[in-house]
Amino acid sequence: MIYTANTVQDLDNVASQIINDLGDVRVVAFDAPMGAGKTTLIAALSKALGTLSVVNSPTFAIVNDYDMADVNGAIYHFDLYRLKSMGEVMDIGFEDYVSSGNYCFVEWPELALDLMPDNYDTISISVNPDTLARTIELSFVS
Repeated sequence: MIYTANTVQDLDNVASQIINDLGDVRVVAFDAPMGAGKTTLIAALSKALGTLSVVNSPTFAIVNDYDMADVNGAIYHFDLYRLKSMGEVMDIGFEDYVSSGNYCFVEWPELALDLMPDNYDTISISVNPDTLARTIELSFVS
């Protein structure tokens, strides 16, 4: 599935479409260069899922959790950029998070790919250098 966001305001609509297209998948790996809008998209996805929490990058915390207002569950938002080894990924309890049945959005997932569940998807974001529009592609890994 491919979506286009010409402006930040388009992200709420795109996020709702993505949540619908994910179906039962709860774990999503994000593939995009620095500054492409991974955290901004995750904030829109979290809003579409009903969180009332402020969504920001967990660069130093490694993982943030957000409550979902009308549902008994959580959203886990990972930024694995600062981690240097698979051991560090395991030390934060990554496997427990991704097997919890809650939504898990993973920025910089490269070190964790071997720990991902069988049923996960990938979102790639690319930036059009002329218009700054984002092309967002949902790929079904599962």
